[in-house]
Amino acid sequence: MSGQNYEKQLVALGRALQMLREEEDTDVLIEKTLAFLHAEFDYELVWIGLYNRTTHRLMGRGGITPNGEVGILVQEFALEPGDILEQVVIQQRPVGVPDLREEARSGKWRKVAQKLDIQGSIVFPIRHRDICLGVALLGSKLWGVSAQSDDKARLSMLLGGLGAALYQTEMNLQRQRTTHPATPLLSLLSGLRSLPSVDDRLACITLETHQFLSADRTHLYWYEAAGRRFWHRAGQPGNRRSPDRHPGRNGPPAAPDIYVEQANSFYQALAAGQLITVGEAGSSLSTELTGKLMQAMQGQSLLAAPVLFEDELLGFLAVEGNEARIWSDDEKTYMRGAANLAALVSPLESSERQVEQVKVDQALVAEVSRALYSEDDWHQVLIQCGNQLCERLEAERFLVLTYDESQEKFSIVHQCQPNGQAAVPGLLATLNDIDWQMLERSKDTVSIEDLNDNLKLMAWRDRFLDLGIRSLLVCSTSLGNPLHGIVVVGHRLPRTWSRIERNLVRIVSQQIGLVLRQWQLQNDVQQQHGFYDAIRYGLEVMQRTAVLVDLEQSSVSHIADLLEVPLVALLTWQPGQKEAKITAIAICDHRFGVNTDQAISIYTDQLVQWTLQSDGIYPVSSANLTPETRRWLCGTEIGQILTIALRTSTDYAPTGMLVIADAFERFWSEQQLNMLEILSLQLAWSRRHLMLTTQLAERQVQLEQLNWYKHRRIEELCRNLNSYVKRLNDLSHQKDALASMRYHQVVRQLGDLLTTANPVLRLEHWQLHHSSQSISLVSLVKRGMERVEPLIRQRQLWSQVHNDSNVDIGGDIAKIELVLHELLSLACRRSPQGGRLDVWCRPLDFHWLEISITDQGMVEARMLEELHGGRFTDLLMPSTLDHPPGLHLLICQSLVQQLGGDLELYRLEDGRILSRLVLAIATGDAQPPRRPPPLKT
Repeated sequence: MSGQNYEKQLVALGRALQMLREEEDTDVLIEKTLAFLHAEFDYELVWIGLYNRTTHRLMGRGGITPNGEVGILVQEFALEPGDILEQVVIQQRPVGVPDLREEARSGKWRKVAQKLDIQGSIVFPIRHRDICLGVALLGSKLWGVSAQSDDKARLSMLLGGLGAALYQTEMNLQRQRTTHPATPLLSLLSGLRSLPSVDDRLACITLETHQFLSADRTHLYWYEAAGRRFWHRAGQPGNRRSPDRHPGRNGPPAAPDIYVEQANSFYQALAAGQLITVGEAGSSLSTELTGKLMQAMQGQSLLAAPVLFEDELLGFLAVEGNEARIWSDDEKTYMRGAANLAALVSPLESSERQVEQVKVDQALVAEVSRALYSEDDWHQVLIQCGNQLCERLEAERFLVLTYDESQEKFSIVHQCQPNGQAAVPGLLATLNDIDWQMLERSKDTVSIEDLNDNLKLMAWRDRFLDLGIRSLLVCSTSLGNPLHGIVVVGHRLPRTWSRIERNLVRIVSQQIGLVLRQWQLQNDVQQQHGFYDAIRYGLEVMQRTAVLVDLEQSSVSHIADLLEVPLVALLTWQPGQKEAKITAIAICDHRFGVNTDQAISIYTDQLVQWTLQSDGIYPVSSANLTPETRRWLCGTEIGQILTIALRTSTDYAPTGMLVIADAFERFWSEQQLNMLEILSLQLAWSRRHLMLTTQLAERQVQLEQLNWYKHRRIEELCRNLNSYVKRLNDLSHQKDALASMRYHQVVRQLGDLLTTANPVLRLEHWQLHHSSQSISLVSLVKRGMERVEPLIRQRQLWSQVHNDSNVDIGGDIAKIELVLHELLSLACRRSPQGGRLDVWCRPLDFHWLEISITDQGMVEARMLEELHGGRFTDLLMPSTLDHPPGLHLLICQSLVQQLGGDLELYRLEDGRILSRLVLAIATGDAQPPRRPPPLKT
């Protein structure tokens, strides 16, 4: 196409569009459009038909044919489902036909095409703002001819301009001849004031609606909640009846009742305030229900508006047509207004009855309130509330539920049901998110008329239906707040619950919520007291136990009692170790056992690693345990397992873990888990405290022994050195051969003395080293007495050794000599001036020898008690064993016990002090066969 021709086409199109915008007459618009199409496009057939939405037909408004025949161009074409013309009207998109003569969906136009020899055709919609106003048919004698892209663009612009002009013309005409719905509604409202009864007013509304919409029939149906049905109350033509009165044999036929079970979606739509439309443009209901409903009403079109008062469905107003029609917006607006007028006049009919019912409900609420605030038991209060509410609502079931967050289920705290009927068993599953939010956000009672047709409370639906509960009233006990409690009222038959009934349940539910809240607070206080007592007792047990083994066993047993579990085991290890061992266990059921002989690898056992990697309690099912763990955690009935590491701080390595096991169905409450965490933490700190205390105490004893031993060895060394130095000094003044020989002898003795000190420096640097030698009893006692001879002379003591045998003593002789010297020295120092000191030696049997030292000195009774019974448990308490002489005696006692002997101090009946030293007789054995026998008194 040349540029000059294209420019001419645009100029012609612009003139045509300008004409369409300025013209207001429909005939002129179509005539000018046809002229433009004939002049600008090469088509033999041009036809324009306007769409009638009321009759769903296309009205021919003229066109051009090859033979000049115009009769077919002004005919009326009915749109049939599946036709091309209907497709264009509905979809509002152009459709091309390769051969109109062979197109079966072209209707009458197929015969016309065959007669005029029209083949390739295009059907264009004439539309404006998604409203189809008609179609344009363009046909050619060539097969498959379709418009080029520029032709399509010009056609779209031209027909779009025509659609806009036709739409504006139609709107102008409609405004001129149509009365706005507000005018007849205001006139109807004025006329209702002069009518005496409600029935007359409803009949007047029905008549005016019938006339305004020019309907074939108009009906007003009223809803009966008890029977869940709609009954015909008024209508045009005039057939009406009351719910209990049927027309006589010769009277006009009454419209049939409509039951909710037969048209549930119809009822649900009305209850939701929706306008029901059935006509040519489709239906707002399902196809199946639309067919049944229109068959019952014997019509092809329907417009129904709900009669609602305070969101309660009273009935519906409906107009019917024998032919299919499209309902306009004004008609829908009028129907809503007329239905609202019917809703306004209807409450006058039942106002007195409702006033009386409100008074009864107020009395019931007042009685319930008095019961709630009385001193009666809360369960008795719920029984009274449930009975009164069921009697008032004619219901059979009353349930009060509370949500258990720990189990994530609803528990039934109270329920009442008819005699002989089964109660709702057990717990109720938690609600899905939609139902939960519905109850939590609702400001009113939620009503369910029939569980079979309702998707609410799906988690409880099957349980309630099995018990014969069909309709429900459900209300939260704390409206507008998080969901904690629910009141449920149930009926065995489907029914509709009125607004007054819903309000009553709402008020009673809030009152019951106060009872549940008070009961929950009391229950929480009791549980907190029990929790506090259990924790306090457990902590006291741990804190007052000073022995690690006793601490572990008592803690495990206490945890088993608190959690009420059949198995609690304690695995412990030292930092750096690769294996753990079971050091304490509490089992009350042999089916929940452990293998204490099985080695437990800390780094390869999966359960141990899971526990150490977890910050707190680690729950696990026995189904997830590895075979390695199953070798020591081998109970056949073990299902649910809790583990927790004994961890005191992130800076300290864990030293153990607790394993708690129970059956698969076991549930752990939040309080039980809190108790376990607190007790496990205290156990970890107590174990760490005892372990550190034991280590430090042992180290203190070792260092005290080492210090005492070295100090005594240094004293002995100094004494001997002093003696040898004195002898060397005396010999230095003598020059004879004998003095020289003695000089060299003293030098050798000094060398031997230094040689005996070498093991102390080499082997006993930070701890004592025990060696094994032997010495005769006579030599041991003689050397001991010689060392205390200065003290004996100083104190002027009378001393005597009583010994009838001379056996060999075995052990670390150097340490035994120092212990004997310590006992003799203390006996000498505490003896009175001029007192008596006796040393008694006697074999006890073939393995043990007793050396007893008696003196007449004084010893604190408390020191004797502590030497026999040990220190106080409280290490901070002052003790006689913290300083000499008690400290030295304690060191000697522990040192002798390490050597296999025994050391005790006694006060004899005559007041003397007995120091009893039991030593092993050298027999060649590495160790004595048994402990030394006790003192015979």
